[in-house]
Amino acid sequence: MRILHTMIRVGDLDRSIGFYKDILGMQLLRRTDYDQGRFTLVFMGYGLESEQAVIELTYNWDTDGYDLGTGFGHIAIEVEDAYQACVGIKEGGGNVVREAGPMKHGTTVIAFVEDPDGYKIELIQKNTGLTKHEMD
Repeated sequence: MRILHTMIRVGDLDRSIGFYKDILGMQLLRRTDYDQGRFTLVFMGYGLESEQAVIELTYNWDTDGYDLGTGFGHIAIEVEDAYQACVGIKEGGGNVVREAGPMKHGTTVIAFVEDPDGYKIELIQKNTGLTKHEMD
């Protein structure tokens, strides 16, 4: 077994594709329009779906936005340098909501950004001492 994808509903598909592609550097892997159901599914990721988990953007044609709710936490992405990633995200017009730095009570360097719909994305800097306790 393996995780295939995480699905989030988006209010403006082109804006969301632009964010995940241009700001976070993902590739648009596939897009399918379902005319009878009036929705579109777009799969974004850093590699092939057969090799990595991806993000599914679901756009319902007749819905402009959604309440995020309290159950969803965040999407996590590993980056080489969280500080530089924040600089690039801001330069690209992205919203950094927690600047890069060590996590509270730990050594792992993290940052948080928001996508155009307000979903949180955690950037985790590679090789910063992530311990088993911090993963729990």
